[in-house]
Amino acid sequence: MTIQMRVYVPPHPLIKHWLGVARDAGTPPALFRSAITELGRWLTYEACRDWLPVVETTIETPLAPCPATFVNPEVPVVVVPILRAGLALMEGVQPVLPLAAVYHLGMVRDEETLEARCYLNKLPDQIDPQTRVLICEPMLATGGTIMATMAMLTERGVDPGLIRILSVVVASPALQKLSQVYPSLNIYTACIDESLNENGYIVPGLGDAGDRAFAT
Repeated sequence: MTIQMRVYVPPHPLIKHWLGVARDAGTPPALFRSAITELGRWLTYEACRDWLPVVETTIETPLAPCPATFVNPEVPVVVVPILRAGLALMEGVQPVLPLAAVYHLGMVRDEETLEARCYLNKLPDQIDPQTRVLICEPMLATGGTIMATMAMLTERGVDPGLIRILSVVVASPALQKLSQVYPSLNIYTACIDESLNENGYIVPGLGDAGDRAFAT
């Protein structure tokens, strides 16, 4: 059987609502941050389904023994927010995965070449191959930043099949690049937009997520 990358767009009314708020050009920065935070929360909930390892055990309720299922604390879970805009998604991710380790990556895109450059890398030299990794990147446009991020993670031993990417809006160019190199990858997003403009921005998209989130 051929392995094919999967892109999930959960049909949740709250995800659709907060996407609309984030897309609106009239949304002020404080409300935009709230929208991205809420999208991070609900998309993380969806991404954790059938992904977090669990253990089965028996507990005592006040009345009787009862089977119980818990998230396995021995399997590492890591969140990788891509600065700056990934920080807004993190506000929604952390309440869902409060025990996850957080490794920050700072990436900047050259506006002329559209190539990504890393200016901050807090990844360890080696990562346990069982680790579940959740990448927070609000927009996947040309694919340069996310491809560089994936390369850094896989070089450190991460299994692409155990990675989930959280994004608000994605576009075809990034998805095509990822699917060719990482077919076992899973992406969770609020929407798929088809095109990019001449500056490499997603259309209709939601503008520059970092600038809008932090009013800079």
